Amino acid sequence: MPAPSIRYVAIGDSFTEGVGDELPDGTVRGWADIVAQGWADAVGEPISYANLAIRGKLVWPIVEEQLEPALALRPTHLSFNGGGNDMLRPRTTIAHVADAFTRVLERCDAEGVRVILLSGANPSAHLPMGRLVQRRGDELSVAVVDRIAGRDDVFRALNWPDDELSRPDYWSEDRLHMNSRGHHRVAARVLTSLGHTPPHDWWSLTEEDRTVRLRGAAYYRTHVGPWVRRRLTGRSSGDGRLPKFGQWTPVGPVA
Repeated sequence: MPAPSIRYVAIGDSFTEGVGDELPDGTVRGWADIVAQGWADAVGEPISYANLAIRGKLVWPIVEEQLEPALALRPTHLSFNGGGNDMLRPRTTIAHVADAFTRVLERCDAEGVRVILLSGANPSAHLPMGRLVQRRGDELSVAVVDRIAGRDDVFRALNWPDDELSRPDYWSEDRLHMNSRGHHRVAARVLTSLGHTPPHDWWSLTEEDRTVRLRGAAYYRTHVGPWVRRRLTGRSSGDGRLPKFGQWTPVGPVA
């Protein structure tokens, strides 16, 4: 049988890995998995899908560790997002992050791969240091858009300006990662950028919200404290993790 005409690989951090959208068996799904299925449904034929994203990664380790293995798969399309973890480190410059987007574009151009470029969703309204996250996220959003100026061949799924997606009911209990509703909304935007019409309910998924929203000391003890300890010890939530789909996985249309 001939290889699928669409071969889609995703690289990135927890946003692309799918953290926050956990299935009943504990595995993570996320917007990229949802896009792969929606894409196969839209074209009515199987596609090949791989996802090399690892949670906790800074933007340049994403590029240095994931980009070349992704291109070695000979994809037709590659999605990229990064910088969310870098924004939480004030000494990292926005230009340093934006340079990574330029590198991805250059390498994909050289290999004839179409780029799907995403900006992350905006969690600043309900995060500690929210003003800092908002300011740096705004700056990064402008810088990345500037890097793709005039590039009509780049598929754009810009989530940072989406005020609806910033509402608490699109986010998981740690306030930093989207829940299933959030990941479906991002997937709808990506699929739309590709020229397909997603199921309407993806934009605002109707499901029972069982999120435990901790406040005050309980939130800091459960979510902020572990994050601070990892920073102080130089560890990452992604240490020792392997990509969930490191090789091509066939995704067929649902009848």
